[in-house]
Amino acid sequence: MSKGAPEYRACPHPVYAALREQAPVCLLKPPHGVDTYLITRYEDARDALSDPRFSKNMRGAIDTYHAVFGSFFDALDDNVLFSDPPRHTRLRRALRSGFTPRRVEQMRPRITEIAENLLRACAKSTPVDLMSSFAFPLPIAILCELMGIPEGDRPEILDHFRAVTLARFDPSRRAELEAAEAWLQARLGRLVAYTREHPSDCFVSDLVQAEEGLDDAELVASLWVIFFAGHKTTAYQIGNSVLDLLLHPDQLAKLRTDPLLIPRAVEEMVRFDGSVESSTFRYAAEEAEIRGTVIPKGSLVQIALSSANRDPEKFGSPDVLDVTREGIQGTHLGFGHGTHYCLGAPLARLELEVALSCLLREFPEMELADPQEGRAAWLKGPMPAFRGLERLHIVLEPARRAATGSPAPAGAPVTSRP
Repeated sequence: MSKGAPEYRACPHPVYAALREQAPVCLLKPPHGVDTYLITRYEDARDALSDPRFSKNMRGAIDTYHAVFGSFFDALDDNVLFSDPPRHTRLRRALRSGFTPRRVEQMRPRITEIAENLLRACAKSTPVDLMSSFAFPLPIAILCELMGIPEGDRPEILDHFRAVTLARFDPSRRAELEAAEAWLQARLGRLVAYTREHPSDCFVSDLVQAEEGLDDAELVASLWVIFFAGHKTTAYQIGNSVLDLLLHPDQLAKLRTDPLLIPRAVEEMVRFDGSVESSTFRYAAEEAEIRGTVIPKGSLVQIALSSANRDPEKFGSPDVLDVTREGIQGTHLGFGHGTHYCLGAPLARLELEVALSCLLREFPEMELADPQEGRAAWLKGPMPAFRGLERLHIVLEPARRAATGSPAPAGAPVTSRP
């Protein structure tokens, strides 16, 4: 079955279950023409994520890089995500200051305020597309806050990143992709230049002044990857989580009854239906053998995180969503593992926690506008890494009250966190 097939996009887990049993290291023949080996079992996946034989430095395999991504704006992809130590160590050390637990926790009140404002606007429509109205604007706004980008610039930034998201793996939209990436590269370049001249206490200023001494190209590429990876993964995870809860009302009821379960539930939902279906590409810097399968030097390697996180050899009843499941934060692979463990994981966890808390508090009776749409709105096409929804139409509680003759008061405020 093709990765772009609608039935696969809707539910890839039966395919992964079969691969774990029959071909845990599976040779793929993708459209880009480079042999790719897909690793599906948990133990193999965890080991591969930190195996130095599998390089992230795509510059070391430039012909392969161009075959997969094309040649436009290589500079944007010359970032911490596609590098190996010692360069990766230097870049990651510089970026780390923006995502310390202390700095992230300080953002909680502002993240809550942004989420409440977005939900206040959502409450004016019924049904509302949660993806375009809440899931995507929330992480973009938070990243802009982190980087000191004025509020007036944020809608345009979101529009351009949305264009990149939709066009990056669609050859027919190459011109749209090039225009969006060119605009974003220029906008981030201006941000770096302005910050050099006007230092402040924002993350970009810390990055510009870091001891590691990043040059302008490294700074722009670093901001690019934080925006590109940081907004999509969180946005899709919000959508996946809300859909899964609405399709599992018993689990939703547990969170309504005990909101203190939400942080634990976030970990379970990342495990159960993560927004990062497979890792970004690695390539075999030398020949490697896994479970009797030889991965030749120069081959691409992908790690099926969604499959690993449903491996019954690691997780009991892995196809069951259980928001009370314990002890998985340090074991699921939704944020990766090893050297390339997600730098923004603390921020992503907080965003997901706040998003779900605000939704459940303000709209405890929300429901799918069309359950069949919820099952069919997964991203189309051969997305090599991300799993998420194109749309998610939700009926919110105020709209339901209005429909039954008990409208919410006009302009009723969204309550604040106690």
